[in-house]
Amino acid sequence: MVLRRIRAARIDFSGLRRELDLPTAFPEAADREAEAAAKDRHEDREDRTALEFVTIDPPTSKDLDQALLLQRQGTGYRVYYAIADVAAFTVAAPAIEAETWLRGQTVYLPDGKVPLHPPVLSEDAASLLPDQDRPAVLWTIDLDGTGATVGVDVRRATVRSRAKLNYAQVQRDVDAGTPHPSVQLLPELGRLLMQRGLERGAVNLPMPEQEIEPDGDGWKLVIRGPVPVEEFNAQISLLTGMAAAQIMLKGGIGMLRTMPPPQEDAVRKLRLAAHALRLPWPDGAGPGGVIAALDPMDPKAAALIDQAAEMMRGAGYTPFDGETPEQPLHGAVAAPYAHVTAPLRRLADRYVTEVCLALHAGTEVPAWARDALPRLPEVMSRTDRVANAAERGAVDLVEAVLLEHRVGEEFDAAVLDVERRRADIALDEPPVRARCEGREDGGDLPLGERIRVRLTEADPTRRKVLFHTVRLDA
Repeated sequence: MVLRRIRAARIDFSGLRRELDLPTAFPEAADREAEAAAKDRHEDREDRTALEFVTIDPPTSKDLDQALLLQRQGTGYRVYYAIADVAAFTVAAPAIEAETWLRGQTVYLPDGKVPLHPPVLSEDAASLLPDQDRPAVLWTIDLDGTGATVGVDVRRATVRSRAKLNYAQVQRDVDAGTPHPSVQLLPELGRLLMQRGLERGAVNLPMPEQEIEPDGDGWKLVIRGPVPVEEFNAQISLLTGMAAAQIMLKGGIGMLRTMPPPQEDAVRKLRLAAHALRLPWPDGAGPGGVIAALDPMDPKAAALIDQAAEMMRGAGYTPFDGETPEQPLHGAVAAPYAHVTAPLRRLADRYVTEVCLALHAGTEVPAWARDALPRLPEVMSRTDRVANAAERGAVDLVEAVLLEHRVGEEFDAAVLDVERRRADIALDEPPVRARCEGREDGGDLPLGERIRVRLTEADPTRRKVLFHTVRLDA
């Protein structure tokens, strides 16, 4: 759902691309390998094209990693989740292999993405586009009536998507009572899986995101909150990642996406923040349950969600071969978890998937996958930083361009985070998040409260926006 937007003029993102040293093209050898690999028909696999899969992605996406089919299975459920089989195209392509290790993941900018794989693969031959037979890694996960996993199968197959859906479209259909049959059970199962997550201590942070969209010859800055089906769809990916983690832990080899569970002291501080913000924290409730009950558009709730993000730190990749990790959990998932569902856009998923396929089939893990595991964390951490810098840098640039002619104007804002005499604030309009200097008398800025601020700096060259407090209780 779009909450607020504002239009910007033409903006040149090329400086940000140069600053981050983003590649501009694939090497000729990689392009040649991709063109050749795209012609492979991949006929040596199980035919599951009778399964009526659909994809759910943003409307303009062409790199479609996942296709979904949900069925009722007695008193429980069966989840069919087809994932693009990238290794089928790259295992004999050394130039693609080398280039994807440099890139690590797809980097998204408003004027176009920097893809992990050549587009002839990522947006065509390997993508799960509708009405096309495609090689896939097919996860089949059976659940009982409570949402507990009772059976997992993973194997290579050929699949065929029936439709390319998007989140807003699926939500409209669900609200109208006319969902696509392949995802008719998504709201029911998604809610069940979300509830199971809360019961085991999972924490989801539903903070609306700033996004940049094309608008004629300019750009729009949009604040967008996830629609419910987007959260439900994410639960299927989490379910699959947890299944993958269990396969690898049982087999004694693999790589997990880990994060330390929230420490007691951090939870205590969050509880104190909730009390200071006059937000309810029922007896016996955990952070996940408290946050799930909040309206993220309420300034006080947004401030608590921002505080909760500080509690969820230390995510990384943990490879193992032989001895399983001492700390295997992902704190936000509250379970062991692995990345396997986005191999077109994330390098690690290709190798982790190959480990799962081998372990499930009872065969040797291929040496090329096994040897990659200890080297992947550094690549993924490095490229995570680049991807995050690109996303934040693009938003900072658009904000500065939007506001550069409004220096001296006053705005209403909410205080999301406070550190000494500086704060992170969210303007009511335009949809900008920025830093704000504190009160002249040295007093603290009021967390979760509304204030009046004056824009004192908006510099597109440095991508910097700064406000100063005018008064409290805007």
